[in-house]
Parts: sequence; C-alpha cells; structure tokens
Amino acid sequence: MALTMIMTGIIIVFFKIPFVGSVSLFLLSMTISLLAIVGVGLYISAISNTQQQAILSAMTFMMPAVLLSGFISPIEDMPIGLQYITYLDPVRFFMVLSRGIFLKGMGISDVIANIIPLIIIATITLTLASRTFKRKLG
Repeated sequence: MALTMIMTGIIIVFFKIPFVGSVSLFLLSMTISLLAIVGVGLYISAISNTQQQAILSAMTFMMPAVLLSGFISPIEDMPIGLQYITYLDPVRFFMVLSRGIFLKGMGISDVIANIIPLIIIATITLTLASRTFKRKLG
C-alpha cells in the first residue's frame, strides 16, 4: 500500500496526471486487489516444495496474468476464450479499478462490480493457502 501511495504521488506530481476519482474508493479497491494477488502468491508458496519451485511457479502465473490483464492489449481484442479466462485473473480487475478510479472517476456501482470478483478470488486463494499450509505442517 505504501508503494501504491508513493507511485500515485509520483504520477500526480511529476507526470501531472490529475486524480479524478475518490481517494477512499481507490484505497479500498487497492487493498482488496492486493489481498487477491497476495492470496494467489501465498497459495503458490503453500503448494511449492522449494523456494525455486515457488519462484518459477510465480513467474509462470504472472506472465500470463499480466498479458491477460488488459495492460498490453485490450481484453475486448482478445479471442473469446481468453476473454473468459481473464475473469479468473485478479490483475485484470486491478487494472480496471486503477484506471477507472484514477483517470475516469469510476462510480461506486462500477467499483463494486469489479471488487466483488476480487473478494471472491481473495477468499478462495487465502482459504486454499491456509488449508494447504496447515495440511503440510501436520
């Protein structure tokens, strides 16, 4: 969250990009986005046997996640099958929320529509990570 705030400050001050949306909605959506992304990382760590395996698994997840997030090319231009897969990607919702709130002043209804999938992803991945870790311990 600290890095998010630092980067937001840099964007506003040095690049002169105006922050259009609600700061509280931005912070809420970033917190939930981070929980979902950390949940994926913790689950990868929980199922990995070694640190090297965890690093390789994280890289294997992150490359497609970023490519399918809409960061490089719009999701609408992807094949239909890949468009459906993007709904499993927490980075997709992070991109929609950060762009929408920061640049467009996205309203509360649109924010909630993108936060709900992130809450579901965070709940599933954090629960799976916790159960997997507890199972490995004992």
